[in-house]
Amino acid sequence: MTELSFACTGVRADPYAAGPTLVFRLRVTASDETRVHALALRCQIRIEPVRRGYDEQEAGKLADLFGERSRWGTTLQPVQFAQVSFMVPSFTGETEIDLVVPCTYDMDVAATRYAEALSGGEVPLLMLFSGTAFTGAGGFRVEPVPWDREATYRMPVEVWREMLEQHFPGCGWIRLPRDTMDALLAFRSRRALPSWEATLRALLEEAAPAAPRTPASSLPRSGAVPPRVTERTAT
Repeated sequence: MTELSFACTGVRADPYAAGPTLVFRLRVTASDETRVHALALRCQIRIEPVRRGYDEQEAGKLADLFGERSRWGTTLQPVQFAQVSFMVPSFTGETEIDLVVPCTYDMDVAATRYAEALSGGEVPLLMLFSGTAFTGAGGFRVEPVPWDREATYRMPVEVWREMLEQHFPGCGWIRLPRDTMDALLAFRSRRALPSWEATLRALLEEAAPAAPRTPASSLPRSGAVPPRVTERTAT
């Protein structure tokens, strides 16, 4: 059986993709210079949060995913990042190929919330490979690629941010139910607001607690002259 090993050597943001997309560079090695006609592979990518440290600001942003830091011993579990299928063309011994991974800026997705919470550094990834190998020098043989084939990679947070800035420069993205969108649209129309940003700002201002007001009678009037105090002399 052909022994296959995988390694990730780099990652970049795809500037020409229609949506946010990362391109991982993979090195695939076959044992004993084996002739590989093709590989039909599946790759599951996970984030492994336990493989890096976090400052207090990051810990606060990650509380909705993992709870308080005191509980992280049991809650800091792997987070699903992506799952993609791809083909590796014919090679002998070793080859390199691009693994294209579409991403999302949906803040309801745990992987997105995790990456957005990081101030810098790296995102620790684990890549799990499986599938089918078509091999053979003098013939044609079909072999399984077992699930224990894996590779680790530490993706720079800057690459993630570069990817998002290419498609959502200076912006975020929120998915809302249709009825909520309809209600927001009606609110925007009633107020004749020019944009969705103005709509949300108006709602935030209405929801903000009003500052305590000082009674007008206790405030001095601007430019007012204090009343004259006179003494009455007894006669």
